[in-house]
Amino acid sequence: MGIRFALKIFLFYFLLINIHGNDGAREMNKNVLRLPSMDHHAHAHPSSRIDPSSMVFFTLNDLKLGNKIPIYFPMKDPSSSPPLLSKEKANSIPFSLNQLPYLLKYFSFSQNSPQAIAMEHTLRECEIKPIKGETKICATSLESMLDYVHETFGLNTEFDILSTTHLIKSKTNLDNYTILQEPKEIHVPKMVACHTMPYAYTVFYCHSQMTENKVFVVSLEGDNGGRVEAVAVCHMDTSQWSRNHASFRVLGIEPGSSHVCHFFRGDNLVYVATPVK
Repeated sequence: MGIRFALKIFLFYFLLINIHGNDGAREMNKNVLRLPSMDHHAHAHPSSRIDPSSMVFFTLNDLKLGNKIPIYFPMKDPSSSPPLLSKEKANSIPFSLNQLPYLLKYFSFSQNSPQAIAMEHTLRECEIKPIKGETKICATSLESMLDYVHETFGLNTEFDILSTTHLIKSKTNLDNYTILQEPKEIHVPKMVACHTMPYAYTVFYCHSQMTENKVFVVSLEGDNGGRVEAVAVCHMDTSQWSRNHASFRVLGIEPGSSHVCHFFRGDNLVYVATPVK
């Protein structure tokens, strides 16, 4: 499994680099940088309306063969992805909220533009302190992401890389998906979740929690024909999460009252430490 998933992610990054090039950040398509809804890691703000893109949360009771779950799986065109920078290039560009005016000029984004709002959102999220029992990093390059994974797991620990795969593309982002097979649990001692963030180049919000987590691979089929091999994670302790977390609105629960599970988008990654045999 490790070789297969590692090869897939290598090809994913190879595609990004060859489409845009390491020096393509200034020339990025300004239409691709948009502010997404809050992922499970983000410190969401209160809202009485549930964004359709928040429909990724569920509980273990929902994870049953034949059960139907509404899920939002956005279809991203790899050619619209922002460039992936080398560590050297990324380190040469400031990544700080107090440098936002300079960054907007550097990338030729006007103040108050959608791109500026998205970048400010990402920088704020990246500078918020982790919750109790959590470590996190906003990785601005593949090298920095892998450095964080090695620091979390240990330099000599082997790991696999999991990601959601769209076998057949759906006609709609939000659909009702039926669980086709008994969900497969991946028993792991540690995991790191990495989520893409809206920015002028590829940025991953990676984090790891000391509390118990369960990882699953779930075969799904949508009402509109989509077929997905989806990665899902269940966080068993939510007591330290913000009360404004999007999952609590979707599931109608309170922090610490229940575990929370969620599906991963196709451009997100889950690193899982390989159990010692």
